[in-house]
Amino acid sequence: MIRCISPIDGSVYAERPALTLDAAQTAAARARAAQKGWAARPLADRIALVLKAVEHAGAMNDVIVPELAHQMGRPVRYGGEFKGFNERSQYMAGIAEAALAPIVLEDSAAFKRYIAREAHGVVLVIAPWNYPYMTAINTVAPALIAGNTVVLKHASQTLLVGERMAQAFHAAGIPTDVFQNIVLDHDTTSALIAARAFDFVNFTGSVEGGRAIERAAAGSFTGLGLELGGKDPGYVMEDADLDAAVDTLMDAAMFNSGQCCCGIERIYVHDSLFDAFVEKSVALVSGYKLGNPLEADTTLGPMAQVRFADLVRAQTAAAVAAGAKALIDPALFPQDGGAYLMPQILIDVDHSMRVMREESFGPVVGIMPVKDDTEALRLMNDSDYGLTASLWTADAERAERLGAQIETGTVFLNRADYLDPGLCWTGCKDTGRGGGLSVIGYHNLTRPKSYHLRKQQ
Repeated sequence: MIRCISPIDGSVYAERPALTLDAAQTAAARARAAQKGWAARPLADRIALVLKAVEHAGAMNDVIVPELAHQMGRPVRYGGEFKGFNERSQYMAGIAEAALAPIVLEDSAAFKRYIAREAHGVVLVIAPWNYPYMTAINTVAPALIAGNTVVLKHASQTLLVGERMAQAFHAAGIPTDVFQNIVLDHDTTSALIAARAFDFVNFTGSVEGGRAIERAAAGSFTGLGLELGGKDPGYVMEDADLDAAVDTLMDAAMFNSGQCCCGIERIYVHDSLFDAFVEKSVALVSGYKLGNPLEADTTLGPMAQVRFADLVRAQTAAAVAAGAKALIDPALFPQDGGAYLMPQILIDVDHSMRVMREESFGPVVGIMPVKDDTEALRLMNDSDYGLTASLWTADAERAERLGAQIETGTVFLNRADYLDPGLCWTGCKDTGRGGGLSVIGYHNLTRPKSYHLRKQQ
């Protein structure tokens, strides 16, 4: 039995039986049997059906938003994920024809030579709980549009999300075997991957989870897309807009209780701005309201699980014991305890501390002064991860020069914590492999197939 324990009060919010291996194999076989027929439909029809499914999901938003609060703790005041869910789907639908079009090298009287894009077949999407709709749609929409069938396995913490998506997609007219939501345990998931039940697996989650997927796929030659951990840096240069940097970086560090794939977890500030940046950041974060996510004035809800909050508490305590200074007053957050975790800003930190090197995925951020770009670059690259980096300066050319030297998947200038569907969402080092969204997202969800046709014998 797979259970969702609500972080609001620790109660069982939902539970579903995991499929047996036989039942899971049957589901995968149905997806495979349906794939050729789905891919044979005109591209315009597949696009229309996916967009209709997105519309159906949007119509459920009033139900979905409080469900999300119950499942993973995000405050209802933020309105759920439909804006991004829709934006990403619409963009990928809009570029589909061009992205999937053949690359024609020659079409003469003698030869026709071109490279086509062909669907992999059956795509397994293993989605995370932190942004359960948006992370899932990143792959689900383009995979279906490209002609794949999709099997969705959602995180236990957001057990109802896959059911809501299936409800929307099936109501739109997408056949039940073309898009399936299934509940699996880890062993059954690994067994299916090892048996080559899927032609491509997209996983978003922990580094250890990614390693387990790679082990299961070893020798099967199954294509993988892996977005794993992160420890994203921000760098505030001496000419930065200080107020804008504080507002954006603190939001990027604390929003969703810090449970964002590309959330800011460490900040480096030029010496000349360090004191002012820290003072303004403390004032801003001290005004947050930690509490029940179903209440309209709550700005920080609980973390998704008590153990996640405890990990951040342990990192913070270890840093303080090693000489770091915690600046947010615990008296401002009497609700702190269990899954409810107060935000914290740390100074006097360094890279010997776990909180500056290990993924926290919670509402804590360490801030260090730096004397120049060289020092900031060294510290930004001193990480096992590489998803995004946020640079703050009035000099765009300087930012591009720095960006070329940062080991990361995305370089932001004067913004942070945003996924642009026109750009490839990708990472390096322990953050993973592959890339989603953009034209490259379509290329990763299809394979090239070459045609060399001599018209005259």
